[in-house]
Amino acid sequence: MTALPTRREEDWRYSDLKSLAEVWPEGAAAARSIDVAAGQTIALAERLAGADWQNEQVAVIVGTGGKLHLSIVQAGAASAVTTQLYTVTVADDAHARFDILNIGSRFGRVALDVTLGACATFELGGVILGRGQQTLEIVTTLGHVAPGATSRQTVRTVVDDRATGSFLGKVMVARDGQQTDAAQSVKALLLSRSATANAKPELEIFADDVKCAHGATVGELDAQALFYLASRGVGPAEAKALLTEAFIGDAALPEAMFDEAVAWLRGGT
Repeated sequence: MTALPTRREEDWRYSDLKSLAEVWPEGAAAARSIDVAAGQTIALAERLAGADWQNEQVAVIVGTGGKLHLSIVQAGAASAVTTQLYTVTVADDAHARFDILNIGSRFGRVALDVTLGACATFELGGVILGRGQQTLEIVTTLGHVAPGATSRQTVRTVVDDRATGSFLGKVMVARDGQQTDAAQSVKALLLSRSATANAKPELEIFADDVKCAHGATVGELDAQALFYLASRGVGPAEAKALLTEAFIGDAALPEAMFDEAVAWLRGGT
C-alpha cells in the first residue's frame, strides 16, 4: 500500500480508517517471502502480536505438487493496528491451507490475494472474535485462472459490545478457469445488539463450466437452543459458551488455535 485507502475502495468499506490514518505513513510495508519447493510439504505458524503498526506484505509461493499449511493468529495489543497482506501463488497440483484466528488489535486486518494454478487446491478456515471497540476483518481475493482448481472458504465471526467483524471474499473465475469448484460459507454471530457483522461473499465468473456456491448469514444465539440447555440444568453463561464454541467449530481450526478462541469466548484474552 502506498496511499491511504478510502471507503471508495470496496475491500476497505468497513475498515477502521481513522485508526489507520493515525499511523499512516510511519513506514513502508515490510516484505518477506515463504517458498515451498515443488513436491515439498511445510507446516508453519505465525503470531502477529505487535503493539504499534504491523504492516507486512508476505509473498507465498507453493511450487508444483507442494503442500503448505499456514496458521496465523492476529493477536496484536489493544493499541495496535495490523494490516497484513499475503500474496499467494499456488502452482499446478499444489495445495495450500490457511487457518486464521483474528482476535487482537484495535484494527486488525488479514488479507489474502490468492492465484490458483491448474488442479490446485486452496482452503481457508477463519475465525474473527471481537469485543469492545475493535474492528477486525478477513479479506480474500481468490483467482481461479487455470482449469480444475478447487477452493473452500469457511469463516465464522463472533462480535460483542460495539465491535465490528467483517469478511469480504471475492472469487474470480477467469475464462481459462474451466472445471472450477469453489465454495464460501460465511456466518456471523452477534452477542450484543450494538455489535456489527459484515459478510460479503462475491463471485465473478467468466467461464461456463464451473461449480461455485456461497452463503452468508448473520444472527443471534438460538433462543430455543438456550432454552433446551436451561431445561437440562445448564446455566445461562455456560449454555451461551457451549453454543458459541460449537458455532466457531465449523472453521476446523487446529487444536491450539481453537483452544485460544475458546479462552477468548470464556472471558480471557
